[in-house]
Amino acid sequence: MSDLTVTDVRLTPVLIADPPLLNVQGVHQPYTPRLVVEVVTADGVTGVGETYGDTKYLEPARAYAGLLPGHSVADLNGLAALAQRVAVGHARVEHAVDAAGLRGAQTADKVRLSVVSAFEVACLDALGKAYGQPVHALLGGKVRDHVEYSAYLFHRWEEHPDGAGERDDWGAALDPAGIVAQARRFVREYGFRSFKLKGGVFEPDREIAAVRALAEAFPGQPLRLDPNGAWTPETSLRVARELEGVLEYLEDPSPGAAAMAEVSAGTDVPLATNMCVTAVPEIREAFLTDAVQVVLSDHHYWGGLRATQELAAVCHAFGVGLSMHSNTHMGISLAAMTHVAATVPHLGHSCDSHYPWQTEDVITRRHTFTGGRLTVSDAPGLGVELDRDALGRLHARWLDESYAAMRERDDAAAMRRARGHETWTAPGLPRW
Repeated sequence: MSDLTVTDVRLTPVLIADPPLLNVQGVHQPYTPRLVVEVVTADGVTGVGETYGDTKYLEPARAYAGLLPGHSVADLNGLAALAQRVAVGHARVEHAVDAAGLRGAQTADKVRLSVVSAFEVACLDALGKAYGQPVHALLGGKVRDHVEYSAYLFHRWEEHPDGAGERDDWGAALDPAGIVAQARRFVREYGFRSFKLKGGVFEPDREIAAVRALAEAFPGQPLRLDPNGAWTPETSLRVARELEGVLEYLEDPSPGAAAMAEVSAGTDVPLATNMCVTAVPEIREAFLTDAVQVVLSDHHYWGGLRATQELAAVCHAFGVGLSMHSNTHMGISLAAMTHVAATVPHLGHSCDSHYPWQTEDVITRRHTFTGGRLTVSDAPGLGVELDRDALGRLHARWLDESYAAMRERDDAAAMRRARGHETWTAPGLPRW
């Protein structure tokens, strides 16, 4: 009989390279903070998880880690309940805009859920390894052998201001031709069959033109546009009219459930969200007002993989579609996403993933997209193994004081480092 008692917890904050991808808040920093969680059992089995690495997550994660020893990795309900004993000490968290996740208002409870998610994944990974079962089996079993992902397209600069960060060979994409060229490369290298464009960067007509260019270049392929609440309901309805019949869905065109409901009432274009439905208390208003027709789940937001399954069931009960949101992440999170996606029967849309943009990882073998899909691993646990050397290098970067400014994700501050944007402030939403 395996001893599943937690005897040790290791937290390793890292900084991973990120390209100069543009969004409504500004531009991605040269490096982004992530947190790797390791949970070790009495039998020496180690499970891994991953979440945001900013201070507002790191401090409660450290407090939570101190509560875990002595508990069983199989007691997932008990482990989740421990989170209520963890204080979130930053007053600025309450009702602040989450610039990293672009998910609307931030609260202490949402921070706790993002912390718990990494520990739940790590416990499931350890439990699966102890019993020789993949995580999807612990969640009830997979209903598909492959999970489809969407190409995540961004307006972007060729490089970070002053040559900071790591260079890549993608080049700039600041007009429709650049976006189409980016999409063609995603198809050539990864085989993606659907496309999502991050909007809210330029005036709406310019982004409409980019979507139309994609529709011409990839006829019949699903297209999505996500301006992260950058538009008023009036502007959103104009864009919806322009792109009716072109978009698979329009994601968070206006900020908040009330504004989304106004847009929804005036268009047949489905509306999706990862901003106004990101926690249980937000479900009621959005669903009863028909503000959204698709929810983009995210196990980091909802508190783990089992909570994601619960959300999927609620969405199915209300006839609301389901897909998956993505933020800058590494291979541990992508493995977790893929396992839970494999167990959800009513996953009606391909999932988002930033992963192709991330060239640094802490696992020994990177995930490989084939035909825009990932094969669901049947190996014990998540099916990934930590690369200790890579983890050490990325942690050393986090420890290096010359990178200290990067320990907090701040797209607006990164924008101000660019020539001509020295006075940039993240715009209030809606922007147009």
